[in-house]
Amino acid sequence: MIPTVFRHRGPLTASRLGFMVGFLACVLIATSLFALAVGSVNVPLSHVVSAFTGIGDATDPERTIVLAIRLPRVLLAIIVGAGLSVAGAMLQAMLRNPLAEPYILGISSGGTMGTILVATIAGGAGMVFGPAASFAGSALVMFLVYMLAHRRGRLDPFTLLLAGVMVGAFFNAAVLLTFALFNQELRNAFLWLMGNLSSAQMESLWIAGPLTLLGVALGGLDARRFNLIATGEETASQLGVHVRALRKRTYIVASLITGAVVSVSGVIGFVGLIVPHVCRILFGPDHRILLPSSFLLGGAFLVLADTLARTIIAPAEIPVGAVTAALGAPVFVYLLRRR
Repeated sequence: MIPTVFRHRGPLTASRLGFMVGFLACVLIATSLFALAVGSVNVPLSHVVSAFTGIGDATDPERTIVLAIRLPRVLLAIIVGAGLSVAGAMLQAMLRNPLAEPYILGISSGGTMGTILVATIAGGAGMVFGPAASFAGSALVMFLVYMLAHRRGRLDPFTLLLAGVMVGAFFNAAVLLTFALFNQELRNAFLWLMGNLSSAQMESLWIAGPLTLLGVALGGLDARRFNLIATGEETASQLGVHVRALRKRTYIVASLITGAVVSVSGVIGFVGLIVPHVCRILFGPDHRILLPSSFLLGGAFLVLADTLARTIIAPAEIPVGAVTAALGAPVFVYLLRRR
């Protein structure tokens, strides 16, 4: 049963928003503590807290496991999951299409291509320019998809979805071709293409975190306009929304978020599809609630998915993108048949 307060669809109030944000923040903290404690070596929860406070019975190896190995990975999972979820919610609002999200529209593939190209050309210096190249690749794909989806001067959301799948497939093939031509190590290539957080470091957070938070903040400023877009573009225009400017701004911000997270995590699909729909079921379609709830629940979702990826066959692990794809593909098929 969904709690009554979640089923409530009345006017947004500060207390209602505060309760929902507080609830999801608690969920995020609980899943993060669980992820810090669970792995090929389990650490008691009390020792996890002790590792942070310095008070208690945590041993030096346990502090190293929690703070140096698992904490960067959990924080990166939160940033990536939150960013992809918010980007998905924004694209679904702007296109009025429940199937829109960065992976399906090919934006993630473009970001991956940009990162791989700059890493191949610049070598070790590619880490510095990776986020900019990833954003450029994501923006290029969004521009191509946007142009292909225009018919008689109007944007067709269904054509846009098909164009995104087509362009994304092309850039995935280009990534594989790049690996083949430059003789990159094959296993790392496939881990990147399937999404992988195993190489998480605090440096990754300093790269992806600020850009993702900036994009999320910019998207949140348009929450009311997204609500008006849901009534139709003509109605939104009559109510004062500059639809064309909003569309371009949304695509740029979604590309910024996707490029930032792809540059440090590889391609992780379906997060932006699953999480916004779960939030709509729980909290309703108001984007003033949907965007912050997608941020928090997206972070918690990817933390749990990554924990499953690294524990299901421990001490080995599987790419987290494989876990999200296994969960997201049935959701995609369900939405495709229903809508």
